[in-house]
Amino acid sequence: MTTEKVISIAILKAKPHQHETLRQGLLGLIAPTRAEPGNLDYVLFELRDEPGTFYMREAFADQAALDAHFAAPHFQAFAAEIDALLEEPLRLIFLDQVSP
Repeated sequence: MTTEKVISIAILKAKPHQHETLRQGLLGLIAPTRAEPGNLDYVLFELRDEPGTFYMREAFADQAALDAHFAAPHFQAFAAEIDALLEEPLRLIFLDQVSP
């Protein structure tokens, strides 16, 4: 198992009339996720020109920390509701940090 940071951007596009519900659900993940051991970054953005399209920038100390996040009760509760809110499947893009 690697001990390198795991950095990703999640892209979530709300179904029509689900924009605010998705926003609130994502905002509800912020505090508990930031409190997780191994969380380094968890910031929500909304595409300015496309309201209802959200980007979550995430960084975890290692794969184990990310796996623990996916298993956390607050994330599992959100994941159980996500399909009803999304116009298209969630995209999770993994990144390698290039600059310091």
